[in-house]
Formats: sequence, C-alpha cells, structure tokens
Amino acid sequence: MPKITLITGFLMIILGAASYILTGRQSMTALIPACFGIPFMILGALGYKDALRKHVMHAAATLSLISMIATFKGTLNAFKLLGSSAAEVARPEAAISMSIMFTLCLIFLILCIRSFVVGRLLKKQAR
Repeated sequence: MPKITLITGFLMIILGAASYILTGRQSMTALIPACFGIPFMILGALGYKDALRKHVMHAAATLSLISMIATFKGTLNAFKLLGSSAAEVARPEAAISMSIMFTLCLIFLILCIRSFVVGRLLKKQAR
C-alpha cells in the first residue's frame, strides 16, 4: 500500500499543477489537489517503515475520505456538465478537477479497505 499511496499523491500533485496551468494561473485554489497530494506522498514514504505502516495507512485512508468529502460538490457539478444544466456550473474546470480528485481518492479508499480486510484475514489464518 505505501507504493499505491505514493502514486496517488503523485497523481494528485500532477492534477493540481495541471489544473493551475490549464486555467491560466488565475486562481491558487486550482492547486488544492497538490496540497492534498503532498501529505499522501509523506504518508506513503512513512509507510515503508514496518513499525509505522498500519497507522500511516489508516491515516492515508482517512485523508482520502476527507478529500472525497471536500470534493463531493464539485463532482456533482461535473455531472451537471454532462447533462442539460451545464450553464448552471460557474467554474467547469474546477468541477472537472474536483471530480478527478474524488475519483482518485475513491479508488484509493477502496484499495485501502481491501488491503485492510485481506490483512485481517491473513492475521486470522496465522493464528
């Protein structure tokens, strides 16, 4: 999981940088995905230490959930872009960026939960 955490953090940093550049560097808020990506990178690096792995991966899963909650509204706006109410979305670039961030975090959270369940099953079998 540490490797997946590092990849997720890297993708979020790329998303933040791309959002900032593609929006003409108009708003610093386009860098928000990168601000979430940096802690993912730190947690991923710390996850390689055996003594910290369990706690760090739970922290990364929690960060992923917080990120999903923070980007949920933007994801709903991205669905509006696909439908007939696209004119209602004030900042379509932000909605797209948020929906990508939401998707990255959702995939990461699913992988974390799967890893936690498999870890418990293996621990139970070892007894």
